[in-house]
Amino acid sequence: MRSRTRWRRIVSSAATGLIAVTGLLGAVAAPAHAAPAADTTPQASTSFTYTSERGDWVGRGETGSYTAPADTLKATGTAEYLTVQVSTGALRSWTIELAAPKGETLHPGVYRDAERAGFRTGRAPGLDVSGLGRGCNEVYGQFAIDQIETDASGAVTMLDATFTQRCQEAAPALNGTVKINAHPLSYGYTSDEGDPLGGGRSDVHTGSTSLFTIAGTGVGHIDFGVTGKRQYWSVTMAAPDGEVVEVGKTYQATRLGMDGTATLDISVTGGGCNESRGEFTITELSHDAAGDIDALAATFTQHCEGVGPALHGTIHYLA
Repeated sequence: MRSRTRWRRIVSSAATGLIAVTGLLGAVAAPAHAAPAADTTPQASTSFTYTSERGDWVGRGETGSYTAPADTLKATGTAEYLTVQVSTGALRSWTIELAAPKGETLHPGVYRDAERAGFRTGRAPGLDVSGLGRGCNEVYGQFAIDQIETDASGAVTMLDATFTQRCQEAAPALNGTVKINAHPLSYGYTSDEGDPLGGGRSDVHTGSTSLFTIAGTGVGHIDFGVTGKRQYWSVTMAAPDGEVVEVGKTYQATRLGMDGTATLDISVTGGGCNESRGEFTITELSHDAAGDIDALAATFTQHCEGVGPALHGTIHYLA
């Protein structure tokens, strides 16, 4: 049985508890009298990408990308000390080492003040990225774990992480992302100046900072929630009455789904819209054996109170 340390779909009484605490997630509507939408199962990603600032000793100012199956990426070790080996037919190899503070295990979160993994001191986390025949004698950096899973033996079976490494305290940086059997998990938004919910701001929530919930049968109604960065977001999307959600279709929507429109209702800590109009598109959707949603990708635009400025968002829940 796998040990999961990413935030998973909540469909039991725990979800009801979160709804009661936050007051943000709407109730799940009764299923429409129609067949479930077609299942579009997302595919996991295994990849390593990097960008190197000019003067960085390891990356030498270059950028690169490696993706399975064309390239080989292999994770070894445990959530205490993890190593990912990257290689290609041309033998341009990289090694990424991520280590928890001694006595701990890696979990979703941000690890600051990282030292060279094999030589870390005290309570420092460990980071060591080497490649193209070069590495750091000392490491100054940080990394973020967005998702991580282990199996019964403790081996890491899924990883989604980003890092920033410097070979000296003020040296140019090497930045990268490493994924092993990972699906996207994020909520991002941009807000036009004058939008009452976003206030003209933009932000992205990922697994290192935020928790995600999803509820719905995949038939006609979806509730998605995010908590993190001092915010609670709720997004409700529903097809027009009597219809099912169709992947790839753009729905014109109002807050309550009046006059044959779909429903789109977005709120954030402190309030939401009294009236709204907008649109949403479901780009990926899949269900588990019980018919509950287990993966979703969607985009939306919402105008509050009939004003022109809009809130634009993108949802990736394991899709």
